[in-house]
Amino acid sequence: MALIGNILWFILGGGFFAWLGWMFSGLLLALTVVGLPWAFAAFRIAGFAAFPFGRTLVDARDLGELRVPGTSIANLLWVIFAGVWLWIAHALAGIAYCITIIGIPFGLAHFKLATISFAPLGKRSMPTA
Repeated sequence: MALIGNILWFILGGGFFAWLGWMFSGLLLALTVVGLPWAFAAFRIAGFAAFPFGRTLVDARDLGELRVPGTSIANLLWVIFAGVWLWIAHALAGIAYCITIIGIPFGLAHFKLATISFAPLGKRSMPTA
């Protein structure tokens, strides 16, 4: 079921454009040395944005990874410069999709992406159980 949802999401639900937006953000951030940590996070989220069904985002500490010092400050800077705009875009798309019954799964996927827009650093995409 997740495969069908991901295919429909990528073609009809905005998955391609979500993937493209996160990849574009990552490429812009990768142009600077300072933006590299956010670029890697944006590329990880881009993969999740393309195919969110059957996957969830978890904190890297939950997987046993050590948290890089300064991650909270870096996430705060992310919110100020990029996170708010991504949140607005995903929240509005989620509301628009939830207006119709058939679009509710796509709207919920946009809401998942809206929540990750505030703190992408230190997150990993994992299959749901």
